[in-house]
Amino acid sequence: MNKLSDKTINKVFYRWLFASQTAWNYEKMQGLGYCYSMLPALREIYTNEDELNAAVKNHLQFFNCNIVTGQFILGADLAIEEAEGAKSREAVAAIKTGLMGPLAGIGDTLFGVTLNTVFGSIAAYMALEGSSIGCYMWILANIAKIIISKGFIKAGYKQGAKLVASVGNVLKNITDSASMLGLMVIGALIPTVVKATVPYVYTSGEAQLVAQEILDKIMPGLVPVAIVALTYWLLGRKKMNSTRVILILIVLSIVLFNLGILA
Repeated sequence: MNKLSDKTINKVFYRWLFASQTAWNYEKMQGLGYCYSMLPALREIYTNEDELNAAVKNHLQFFNCNIVTGQFILGADLAIEEAEGAKSREAVAAIKTGLMGPLAGIGDTLFGVTLNTVFGSIAAYMALEGSSIGCYMWILANIAKIIISKGFIKAGYKQGAKLVASVGNVLKNITDSASMLGLMVIGALIPTVVKATVPYVYTSGEAQLVAQEILDKIMPGLVPVAIVALTYWLLGRKKMNSTRVILILIVLSIVLFNLGILA
């Protein structure tokens, strides 16, 4: 495999920094932006056209992460693909899936909410008072974010290289670990993101049986889990894509709500 130049790594860094939201959509979110960012490195790593096409297709999959902390994933991706080439395809996909959720949570909290809220509020207040210092603080805060982003891609590249060096050509452990982390993150998000309850209440004289309470005793979050399981099952069908699944879920939600089955 070809050794990546600093110029190429910098291209990946700046592309992600300024174009990570390129062609953002509900199906792949930042998938196209990620692929666009990695393209200079992929062209340098893969001299075989078939391998390059496969790598590009691999990076067109779903991806969504904070712009600052997401640089860590790109850095690790660069190091692993640089060392292992086409053999790293599954490991790279698993690492992206496993790390994008946790790093998005950290990045959005620190750089998306906290930093923007604190420095944005100071800048706005000082501007209302007739001072321009707050605006300069806001600019410096965003410059600091760029510097921190650069640190993240360097750290990711360094740690990715260590991972490859420690396991050699065997990437199964990395793939399995990252996949497990991704499943844990998805599993934890189900009861908090998917909101669905069964409103039916059976009444017999003074006795009442609340369907949702019975379901919660069987397993809390059973209905959201069932909806997610249905979604995964639909996605596994032939001639089915995420857009069609979304439409099916929308129609199903409207029907079940109006029938009083789900709320």
